Amino acid sequence: MKQKGLRIQEEAMRCLLCKDAPCSKVCKNGDPARAIRAIRFGNGKIAGRWIAGCKNGELEAAEQACIHYDRPIRIREIADAVCKNTGETEKELPSLAIDFCGIRCENPFFLASSAICTNYEMVARAFEMGWAGVFYKTICLQDIREVSPRFDAVHDNGEHGNFYAFRNMEQLSENPVEVDFDILKRLKQNYPNKIVIASVMGQSEEDWIRLAKMAEDAGCDAVELNYSCPQMRQTGMGSDVGQDPELVTFFTAYVKRNVKIPVIPKMTPNIAHISEPAMGAYFAGADAISAINTIKSVTMGEGSEVNGCQTGSGLSGKAVKPIALRHILAMVKNPIMKNIQCSGIGGIETWRDALEFIQLGCNNVQVCTAVMQYGYRIIDDMILGMQNYMAERGITSMQDLVGEMLPKFYLPSDLDRDTIVYPKIDRDTCIGCGRCYTSCMDGGHQAIAFDDETRQPRIVGTKCVGCHLCRLVCPTGAIGLTKRIPKKN
Repeated sequence: MKQKGLRIQEEAMRCLLCKDAPCSKVCKNGDPARAIRAIRFGNGKIAGRWIAGCKNGELEAAEQACIHYDRPIRIREIADAVCKNTGETEKELPSLAIDFCGIRCENPFFLASSAICTNYEMVARAFEMGWAGVFYKTICLQDIREVSPRFDAVHDNGEHGNFYAFRNMEQLSENPVEVDFDILKRLKQNYPNKIVIASVMGQSEEDWIRLAKMAEDAGCDAVELNYSCPQMRQTGMGSDVGQDPELVTFFTAYVKRNVKIPVIPKMTPNIAHISEPAMGAYFAGADAISAINTIKSVTMGEGSEVNGCQTGSGLSGKAVKPIALRHILAMVKNPIMKNIQCSGIGGIETWRDALEFIQLGCNNVQVCTAVMQYGYRIIDDMILGMQNYMAERGITSMQDLVGEMLPKFYLPSDLDRDTIVYPKIDRDTCIGCGRCYTSCMDGGHQAIAFDDETRQPRIVGTKCVGCHLCRLVCPTGAIGLTKRIPKKN
């Protein structure tokens, strides 16, 4: 069953996530594309609800209608697997409402300040689809002129469409300042229950104050201070500020003295100790902190050139999530910054990704790259996935999840080094590929033996140190965990 489930997930990952999916158009009694998307974005347990009513003939027609460039998605096989769960009674789903900076939000999912929110129509469409709020694309007083192309991606060789990291050379809003603040004013007027936050960037004390006041006058719920953009062409802006705790303190204090709405500095990850500028913002009276912005990076190839030239710029996408979580942890575990609220950013694609940020202390999360890949529609599975997770655990308030994992984090010096967990091979799932053996021999502790005739690996207990490299490289998930036991002397 474990192996079957893994194949279903892999098959769902092959789906092209088509607009107006042809497979669903031929199904009168279901929506195969929606079911596949649910699997893709972490809701495999409930995917059957969108496909349970489909007749076998409909599912066969859906496969025939699939426009995949290689071979059709095995929709009938997916249906066989996921419809086994449709007999479960649907749980009453809890509210995802949560407070952020004293503002009640309908859920914790916000659009991050970026290309995904640059005009009224875009944000309005996102609000209609269920996003709770927006950190609107950063507004400045300088003339912004962008390069072409401005995006690049890092993906497996030969793969198109899906990528695990995204490089972005885009700067700030190209709209006139007055136009952007008029957009924000109209958004708040027309969507009073949504949270509208202006992201701004100044170059001087006067700039920061002027922009923050304009945000307040436009009716924005809060203002985000962008101290972190890694690709500004003018000095003294973006991450130049975020790397200087003194400037972060001064500019934050200037803004706090001049506006009444919450002030949220946005931190750069391009620094050794993010707590240093974050503490500056905290002592200046910041109401919350956003983190992280993109990570300075270099990609190489024709797709990353601008008229034959290369440069460094910001990296985002799911590859940066562990780095973002590390920076969030550093801030919330800082004993000086008591009760500071955080807005988490970096590599969030699914509700599970969002949950990790929330469990480390974030009251909301911002999403960008995943929207650029898959569209605003991912909010459906983010909301539904989080609600089902809470219902399964019997949790009725989002706030109960905030920071719940923090007690489990210790310094490396305080971790248990007297016990061990050995890996265990499931013979029914193992296909005998030998990947575990090769990795352990060449990158581990030579603790796996391999029978060439039976193609069966075997853990050598006297050599195994419990590093679990074998478990991580196994392509079928055939290697699991045993009980933790004391180490032998």
